[in-house]
Amino acid sequence: MRVLLVEDEQPLARYIEAGLRKHGFTVDVALDGRSALDKCELTPYEVVVLDRDLPEVHGDQVCRRLVQRGVSRVLMLTASDAVEDRVGGLMLGADDYLGKPFAFSELVARVHALVRRSAPARPPVLRAGGVSLDPARRSAERDGRLLRLTPKEFGVLEQLLAAGGDVISAETLLEKVWDEHADPFTNAVRITVGTLRRKLGDPPLIETVIGAGYRIGP
Repeated sequence: MRVLLVEDEQPLARYIEAGLRKHGFTVDVALDGRSALDKCELTPYEVVVLDRDLPEVHGDQVCRRLVQRGVSRVLMLTASDAVEDRVGGLMLGADDYLGKPFAFSELVARVHALVRRSAPARPPVLRAGGVSLDPARRSAERDGRLLRLTPKEFGVLEQLLAAGGDVISAETLLEKVWDEHADPFTNAVRITVGTLRRKLGDPPLIETVIGAGYRIGP
């Protein structure tokens, strides 16, 4: 779940980024509106958490451009919780609106809701080969055995199960599970798939398709 956080107050940005990462999101950060638009040109984000009062390019203009592109859900943040501001944000095309200060649990719940709206419908619990994975509870097991997975292992397994047997390239896994700072030439995906295979145990579940990527086997 790839999220872009756009917030010019750096301490608050670091706090929100750390909290979202703890809840399993892959987070990139932009500190102004121009950087946000540049990042969105390069990366398809499921959700953009967008502060309204931004330098360089105002959050209202960023929102308009993102809505025109139609590739991300927008959760707008603002220091004002007045009704007219909420209406104004929604009229710009934002999918949701949250006033500061906010309870972090509410922010997480709203981002999860927007992720569900941005993605094709899928079962709340993903299953294959004796494995069941619950994205909401961040839990996974195989044949009743709890799998103790790192966030990256969990993310890779979630993406493979959600693909329903289709092949996913290493590049796509890197984009979906890691963040913008990941080296495109890194072996991180291969290493993570290797440790995930060992934790899943036998019979083997993840198949390597040479030259193409990985998939959940039959």
